[in-house]
Amino acid sequence: MNKRIIYELKGMYRDSLRITGYEYGTGEKSVCITGSLRGDEVQQLYCCSQIIKKFKQLEIEGRINKGHKILVIPSMNPYSMNIKKRFWPTDNTDINRMFPGYNLGETTQRIADGVFKEISGYKYGIQFTSFYMPGDFMPHVRMMDEGFSKADTAKQFGLPYVVVRKTRPYDTATLNYNWQVWDTQAFSLYTTTTVKIDQNGAGKAVLSVMNFLAAQGIIKYSAPGLITTKVVNDTDMVSVRTAESGVFEPLVKAGGSVVAGQPLANILNPYEAEIMETLYAPVDANVFFIHNEPLTYANTAVIKLVQ
Repeated sequence: MNKRIIYELKGMYRDSLRITGYEYGTGEKSVCITGSLRGDEVQQLYCCSQIIKKFKQLEIEGRINKGHKILVIPSMNPYSMNIKKRFWPTDNTDINRMFPGYNLGETTQRIADGVFKEISGYKYGIQFTSFYMPGDFMPHVRMMDEGFSKADTAKQFGLPYVVVRKTRPYDTATLNYNWQVWDTQAFSLYTTTTVKIDQNGAGKAVLSVMNFLAAQGIIKYSAPGLITTKVVNDTDMVSVRTAESGVFEPLVKAGGSVVAGQPLANILNPYEAEIMETLYAPVDANVFFIHNEPLTYANTAVIKLVQ
């Protein structure tokens, strides 16, 4: 293992920002794995730490195949993580909307530029990331429909779902999109949570990465039999929206199965605790995503179902 600082930004009033990378093996740039880009992505950081621990073991046992180089970056935004702020502390900008970066631009553009120069050129890119809305997910791989990354390749993670979504204008400044512009097959890996650690969910995420790397011939790893992966488009998901604002009381969990007409959640009056609205399942489905904060706004997609 080679531990090194891949990017450093001098701080004026506090210690320098240092982004640390862990390299394994030698040869062609085979896979780069990244963790938290935002300061609240604790689960994503934890997943990378477990992968680093696993790679140390594989390296000692000689199970990283020759000719392959692996880079793992647990966090690209330790400044924000230190103060539990999702975006960059001084101007509230999102590093994952700044790629490929600009070395004479704003702070987050410079960070994106410095990091991207190090992580370009890899055959595969795996990003542990989070959704823009707070909630719990079924573990899955998400990819854009631009045509470079392949759904059949994404199935080799062995997770229940591969979600293919349409590329939107703001995607052009994300890490995933720019990886693919520079010929890296990129996959976003969503685990169960974001702001808290779920050890069981992290274990599944680490196993999925081992599955994928073994399938590509990068490591020697005997994983249990893979489950059947279903490929779905994000437009095919059924969104359940609120009509009222209030306290969110979930009645189901991510990963559970529901039948049409089953109550999914209640919206309570925050002052009087009366039920203002009950959300029901419109179809027989699996709960793919569910809001996990105590309050919700009206007209918000708090639950997503996959038939």
